[in-house]
Amino acid sequence: MKVLSIARNTFREAVRHKVFYLLLFFGVFFVFSSRFVSMLSVGDQEKVLMDVGLASIHFFSVLVAIFTGINLVYKEIEKKTIYNILSKPITRTQFVLGKFAGLALTLLAALAGMAVLFFLFLFITTGSFAPRCLIFFALLYIELLIITSLSLVFSSFSTPILSSIFTVVLYLVGQVLWTFQEFKTRLHEPFSRYVATALYYLLPNLDKFNVKNEIVMQMPLAPDRLLAAAAYGIVYVAALLTLAVVIFRRREFN
Repeated sequence: MKVLSIARNTFREAVRHKVFYLLLFFGVFFVFSSRFVSMLSVGDQEKVLMDVGLASIHFFSVLVAIFTGINLVYKEIEKKTIYNILSKPITRTQFVLGKFAGLALTLLAALAGMAVLFFLFLFITTGSFAPRCLIFFALLYIELLIITSLSLVFSSFSTPILSSIFTVVLYLVGQVLWTFQEFKTRLHEPFSRYVATALYYLLPNLDKFNVKNEIVMQMPLAPDRLLAAAAYGIVYVAALLTLAVVIFRRREFN
C-alpha cells in the first residue's frame, strides 16, 4: 500500500508536468501530420501512415520517459521533501519502487492515449485497423520501462542534466548494440573481444524491441522472438531497479 501511495502521487505529479503535455502534444501532432506526408509520397498510403505514425510515437514516448524520469528522485532531494518522506514508516526501497511504478503508469497512460488516436486516425484515413500494431506498442512499452529504469538509476546519484545525458547515450547505444557482435569479429586481441562481449551483454539491447519494419511491411514475427524480448525486458528492468535501490540505500543526505 505504501508503494501504491507513492505511485499515485508520482502519477499525479507527472501528468501535471508541462513537459509531459508538451511532448505528448507533439507526439499526437506528428501522428496526424503523417497524413500530409503520405499525400506527398508514392506508394502504399497505409504503410506510409503507419511508418511515420509509429516512428513519431516511438520518438516522443522515449522523450517523455527520459525527461519525466530524470526528476523522479532528484526533485525530492532538491526540494528537501525526501526528509519528510523517509521520516515516515517508508523504506528507501519502497520509495524507489513507488516512484518507478508511478512513472510506469504515466507512460502507460500516455502511450495508450497516443495508440488510441493512432488507430482512430488510421481507421478514418484508410478504413483499416492494423491490429498487429498492438505488438509494436507492447514492446515499445517494455522498452520505455527500461529507459525509465535507467533514468531512475542515474537520478539516484546524479543531477538531472547528467542523468539525461547518460540515459540518452545509453539509449542511442542500445539501438545499435547489435553492431557489437560484428565489431567483435574484427578484433584481434582476446582482451578486446572479451570487453566487447561484456558490453554487449551488460548494455541494454533495445534493438530487440524494434519491430516497426516487420509491422509496417507485414512481415512474419516469430512468437519465440517476441517472448524472448519480453523476458529480456522484464529481467533487465528488475536488475536496474535492484541497482537503483542499492545506490539509493547507500546514499547519504546532508
